[in-house]
Amino acid sequence: QVQLVESGGGLVQAGGSLRLSCAASGSIFSINAMGWFRQAPGKEREFVGAIRWSDSSTYYADSVKGRFTISRDNAENTVYLQMSSLTPEDTAVYYCAVGRFPTIRTATYWGQGTQVTVSS
Repeated sequence: QVQLVESGGGLVQAGGSLRLSCAASGSIFSINAMGWFRQAPGKEREFVGAIRWSDSSTYYADSVKGRFTISRDNAENTVYLQMSSLTPEDTAVYYCAVGRFPTIRTATYWGQGTQVTVSS
């Protein structure tokens, strides 16, 4: 079992930045990759990006490439999603998940989600 706890969501103006955190605990040894998804109201959950546990390789959706950066703190078993140049279209509930790199298909564990709201 892996437990994921997200934090860092909030309200930000368009053009601003925000950093989300996802702390993992439990069977960390079993993690291949951790990723981020988001779900906007009335839309399907969308893959944002992922980081491979073994070498910190990253992979991003085209919609966020160049604006979002995923990183990892090995000592804290925490993954970060640094978001910049935010637009109202980035408004969503953001979830972290555990699965296989690069797109975290069939994620095995999910966090509870954290709301990100970007005002225009």
